[in-house]
Parts: sequence; structure tokens; C-alpha cells
Amino acid sequence: MRRAGPTEADIGILQGNLARAVHSVVPIGASLAALALALLGACGPALGHTGSEHAGSLAAGFAHPWTGLDHLLALLAVGLWAGLIGGRALWAWPAAFVSAMLAGGVLGIAGAQLPLVEPGMLASLVVLGLLVLTAARLPIALGAALVALFAVLHGHAHGAELPGGATATAYAVGFALATALLHAIGIGIACASRNAIGTLIVRVGGAAVAAVGVALAVI
Repeated sequence: MRRAGPTEADIGILQGNLARAVHSVVPIGASLAALALALLGACGPALGHTGSEHAGSLAAGFAHPWTGLDHLLALLAVGLWAGLIGGRALWAWPAAFVSAMLAGGVLGIAGAQLPLVEPGMLASLVVLGLLVLTAARLPIALGAALVALFAVLHGHAHGAELPGGATATAYAVGFALATALLHAIGIGIACASRNAIGTLIVRVGGAAVAAVGVALAVI
């Protein structure tokens, strides 16, 4: 038997559902933008990465990723992206980020110079935010290489800020644990938002991350 096509009533129902989805997402998107601007204003001084306010302990290392908006949003974005894609990305991309971040931290502690660390960290917000926005399905290895590249820059900034005479190992363990936790939070948010509206909200969040990256680059 030949299946009948959609009726006018079916089309009307679909249009109504779409309208309700758009109306529910627009206020959320505006709220995210407002929140991003508020965070940008509140956390601006923490973006300088001077290192003078950090002590070399596990607790200080754990606190550090939460005090810089660029670090915080980049780490959350990795988790959001991995959560959207699922599968091996759930563990491969966070593991690649944490490992490369520790390697970058060692370089920073050793005093090795890397080019464009600060611009690269801001670029990571834009790129990772766009990857979340588009839910880009890159090959696992390519995604891991991309997040590892950004992680080296974030790790170098952590390591370069370590005060002289501080305990480097405890500090590194602290920021690695905080990084893993922020990844887990991002993954949890994405995995808890598996329906169409939830996924759309997560992707709008990616747009907000990218927008903050652009804003930080021009101020």
C-alpha cells in the first residue's frame, strides 16, 4: 500500500513545534550572551596570566584554570564537543588535552619559549567554540591532535606562571585535575542534553565561547 504524504495538519504541527523551539532558544541565547559579557567584565584581570597571585601548591594549581576565562571556557568547550560527538571522543579528546597540557606545563616551567601563546589560547576559544556550534565530526585522531595543540599553549601558560621555589609537581597535578573536572562537566552537560532542544542550547553555548574569544582578542 502506498503511504500517504504529510497532511496540512501534520505540516501545521511541525511548524508549531519549530516556532516553539525557536522561541525557547532565543531567550536562552540572549541570556548566554549576557552571561558571557558579565564574565568577561568580571574576569578580565585574570586573563593577564601574570602568575604573581599563584602559589606552588596542589590547591593553587587546581584553582588556576577556574580564575582565567580563557582557560575555563576552553576546557569546558573540549568537554562539550566530546559530549556532542560521543563514542571514543568522550575519553580520547580529554585525555589528549590533559596529556599535552602537562607537556606544555613542563616546557613553561623549564623556561622554554613558545610563539604566540596568548593569541593561540584566544584562538582556541574561537575554534573550539565553532566546533561545538557546528557539532563537527572530525576523525578521532584529528580531533585529538587539534585539542592537543591548544592544550600545549594552555599548559605552557600554567607552567610559565609557577613562582620560583614552588613545588612544580603538586601544582601540575592540581591544574591537571581541574582540567579533567572541567572536561567532565562539559561532557556531562552535553550528554544530559541529548534531545533536540538541549543539543541546540549546547551549540548556542559554543557560539558564546567563540564570541568571547573574539571579544578578548580585540580588547
